[in-house]
Amino acid sequence: MKLIPATTSIAVTPLDNASGKSRFRKALSLFGRGDGDVARVAIFAALVVVLGIISPSFFSQASWLATSQSATVIVLLAIGQSFVIITGGIDLSVGAVLGASSMVSAAVMRNLLIADVSSWTVVGVGLLVSLAVGLLAGLINGLVITKLKITPFIATLGMLGVASGTTNLINNGTEIVTVPSELGIIGNTTLLGGWLAVPVAVTIAVALIAAVILSRTRFGMRTFAIGSNSAAARRAGIGVDRHLISVYMIAGLTAGIAGFLLMSRFVSASPLAGSSLELAAIAAAVIGGASLVGGRGSILGTVIGASITATLQIGLILAGVASFWQTVTIGVIIVIAVYGDQLRIRMSNK
Repeated sequence: MKLIPATTSIAVTPLDNASGKSRFRKALSLFGRGDGDVARVAIFAALVVVLGIISPSFFSQASWLATSQSATVIVLLAIGQSFVIITGGIDLSVGAVLGASSMVSAAVMRNLLIADVSSWTVVGVGLLVSLAVGLLAGLINGLVITKLKITPFIATLGMLGVASGTTNLINNGTEIVTVPSELGIIGNTTLLGGWLAVPVAVTIAVALIAAVILSRTRFGMRTFAIGSNSAAARRAGIGVDRHLISVYMIAGLTAGIAGFLLMSRFVSASPLAGSSLELAAIAAAVIGGASLVGGRGSILGTVIGASITATLQIGLILAGVASFWQTVTIGVIIVIAVYGDQLRIRMSNK
């Protein structure tokens, strides 16, 4: 029995006679284009225009770099979160794992620098450590959920506490600034005449890889199948437990990448780096069309949702709104997006 999830939203029509239109649609289908993406792009464009009117400096190169760098972290976390949400789960620990991965990596790099190891070797080891911490956190989440049969909400909430505590224990709750200066080359080098930061380019590459995995591989098909009906997926011979462990490891891996890139941008590691970012990641995925009941979502929608979330945060800053209102706004957006998804489900069941 072969499960083909309808939620991948990859449309094939007999009207694609024009080669240009066909190529365009194939390019979109690579990202798993979902319902409402056009509306999301329109909302994003309207938001950019409004912010440009409020603050003309928003269209400057410096503002673009700041906005795109902020979006980078949210996009990476939201990509991993999307895989989890599509399976019907949730990962509340991604922000804390980001902070833990950067702090552990920075601590290792500091010790290697003291031992007089060459700077670029230290940076390479730091990257591997950050990725390893993220993968380990994801592995533990997956094992707790599948082997101990603890719900994803509780399991990842527990990991949030563990990762947050570890982050503060590493350096007594203070920043680590003794890292190689070469780290800043990765985080602050720009391409395309200064309009594209290296971390943004890395994020684009990760998004493309994730899009191919989710919409063009058996792994992606199984991800949607588990979210649509895990019992049916088991009967079809899919190793659900093994797959879920892999999905949570993907979420941990993207958190590790985000932690390293954020650390390279500021050339330091802060225990507060990932604070509340799990909310932004969930909001981005849900705004992007991922359903919290599972079985629905796309990388394209997630990227658009993350762009809206990051731009809104920058917009609130430009408008002089107090920073704590950002969390309030994101919380409201999550409720509205989930309510909209519930309305869609009710309408489809009628």
